[in-house]
Amino acid sequence: MTRLRSTSPAETSRLGKHLGALLGAGDVVCLSGGLGAGKTGFCRGIGIGYGARTQLTSPSYNLVHEHQRAEDATRLYHLDCYRLDDAMEAPGLGIDDILDGSGIVVIEWAGRIEPFLPAERLWIDFDMRGETSRDLHCQAVGERHIARLAGWLRALESDGP
Repeated sequence: MTRLRSTSPAETSRLGKHLGALLGAGDVVCLSGGLGAGKTGFCRGIGIGYGARTQLTSPSYNLVHEHQRAEDATRLYHLDCYRLDDAMEAPGLGIDDILDGSGIVVIEWAGRIEPFLPAERLWIDFDMRGETSRDLHCQAVGERHIARLAGWLRALESDGP
């Protein structure tokens, strides 16, 4: 498991931006952590790095937002499963179509639909360490996600603090 530290919301967004720049079709990023832990701010950064035409915002009420970028047809699906009462609601979101490998999938509160998630994924758990400080515990499963995590760490290292 890899641990990253963020000391501010801007830093959390920056971490997401570096990851978003590396993501490609078939990548699944699962986020967990308490309310206010920084998941949505991290997703905003992913959207910036990915090149989304519109800013990523919390899809809490719609549950799924679909984004695209100007340069290609790769879609980014941003899900927020906080409002789901039961994992069995996931099929109603069209989870099978979303996870078909044609797009990038980022899921907040991913643990709520874990039975429907692929085994191969990048899981990031946000641990609140204070008012603005967060530890991000990252675990990649599967070759593609292990490579994404390694690339992300290299990008962060070359960018500096």
